[in-house]
Amino acid sequence: MTNPFTSHPNAVNETYWEHLGFAFGFGVKMGVGAVAAVVHAIFPFLFTNTAGRISDELVEMRKQSPGRRKAAASVAVPIQPH
Repeated sequence: MTNPFTSHPNAVNETYWEHLGFAFGFGVKMGVGAVAAVVHAIFPFLFTNTAGRISDELVEMRKQSPGRRKAAASVAVPIQPH
């Protein structure tokens, strides 16, 4: 029987704790962006760039996730002669 707490983290090349930390931080940042977007919708002079900046940061976070770093490190890069 597969462990539901580790099957997805393992599938994305992360430990349970790495996945918990990454997903929690991602979710908090996403929530802050959502609140900024809602406040901006009502008061367009507030948080004029916040939601877009956070969205961009989330894309970068995904690119730098622990599992992606591990996967990239495990790929052998051939050394090219000069």
